Amino acid sequence: MNLSQFLLALRARYKIVALVLVITVITTIIISLVLPKSYVGSTSLVVNYKGVDAITGLTMPAQLMPGYLSTQVDIIKSRAVALRAVDQLKLADNPAVIAQFRDETDGQGTVRDWLADLLLDKLDVLPSRESSVLTIVFKGADPQFVAAVANAFANAYLQTSVLLKTEPAQQASGYMTNQTKLLRDRYEAAQSKLSAYQQQHAIYNADNRLDVETARLNDLSSQLVVAQGQAMEATARRRQTQGEGAASPDVLNNSLIQNLKASLALAEAKLADTAQRLAPNHPQYQAAQSEVDKLRASLNEQIKVTSSGVVGNAEILQRREAELRQALAEQKAKVLALNTARDEFTVLSNEAENARRAYELAAQRYNQTSLEGQSNQTDVAILTPATAPIKPAGPKVLLNTALALVVGTMVGVGIALVLELRDRRVRSADELITRFELPLLGVIDKPRAVKRRRRLALPSATDGGARPAQA
Repeated sequence: MNLSQFLLALRARYKIVALVLVITVITTIIISLVLPKSYVGSTSLVVNYKGVDAITGLTMPAQLMPGYLSTQVDIIKSRAVALRAVDQLKLADNPAVIAQFRDETDGQGTVRDWLADLLLDKLDVLPSRESSVLTIVFKGADPQFVAAVANAFANAYLQTSVLLKTEPAQQASGYMTNQTKLLRDRYEAAQSKLSAYQQQHAIYNADNRLDVETARLNDLSSQLVVAQGQAMEATARRRQTQGEGAASPDVLNNSLIQNLKASLALAEAKLADTAQRLAPNHPQYQAAQSEVDKLRASLNEQIKVTSSGVVGNAEILQRREAELRQALAEQKAKVLALNTARDEFTVLSNEAENARRAYELAAQRYNQTSLEGQSNQTDVAILTPATAPIKPAGPKVLLNTALALVVGTMVGVGIALVLELRDRRVRSADELITRFELPLLGVIDKPRAVKRRRRLALPSATDGGARPAQA
């Protein structure tokens, strides 16, 4: 069926299309006038998209997610919010509502759940496309009731959003309380262990004490090097003194020995002069000889004393070297012990410091979660509360009539098309030629068309019957 055939079929069955259209429009108007009036209450909410918590000042990534607004819509439509709205409106305490609930459900379930389902059926949440505004819409027959329900859902949603933030924080706060106590006990145990170790080993600051002992070790090492050099020199002098004491530098450089040598030289010169003039038995000769012997004996005695002093000095330096060696060994052992003690002290100090940091972080987190659990702040605010509507939102007679015209026309055309397909008829000469592929001999008009043509062919009163009849 082409377009011309379709139009011819509609032309032939226009009465059916008109009848269906009239019936549809009249029925729609009657139903629109009979239906009770419905009212719409709407409450606008604005959702904070800053993502910053008012208590902690931290960024909340959940609010920056693309589906955050859709999540809020689902929360508003949840049963938990509906139950809170029912409790706020105190609908479950109304005897008429309880009686209606028993009649419809035979007492199965609870009144609160039944009312929540009824309210959710008539509730809708409309998110804005380019803003963070949510509109809670509720439809009903009572303008005061629809406004109250919309506001109740908004308040219930605010309370639920606060609980969704505070309940996890309260649970975390309880967990952090136990963890903080455990971490505090660990910190106290580590600090007590460190204090006991300090008292036991008399360590208050291992680094400073180690620096002092290390400096002392270095000083002893330096003194030992000097003492070793002095001992080696004293040993060499002692050897020379024990071999040839008179040729020893210590003996030669002794001023007393030098004076005795000078006095001995003078006394020997005087004795030689006296021996040339006097006989050995002469008293002057014997006096000079006695003086020379006395000076030589004093010189030898002084050389022995000086040599003994060199030997004693060498022994003293050797003993000092040995003492320095022993002190250096003891100092090395002490420094090694201090290194071991410092390592243990460092380990205990690190344990105590780590325990302190863990306890401080846990205490800080506990304070934060405690504040979050006690906070009643929410990221949603009521922008425009619902008010009782003055004009009803439905039924809309003009809109329904316009829709009825469109729907009635479409239904009428559909019925006409179905009837045409079930009872196909030839509507034009072209269709006859096309379907049967036979030559067309002539066209017989309908009786109405023939009468109309004859009526047009009769002479009129104005021309006096002068026009001839046309076949």
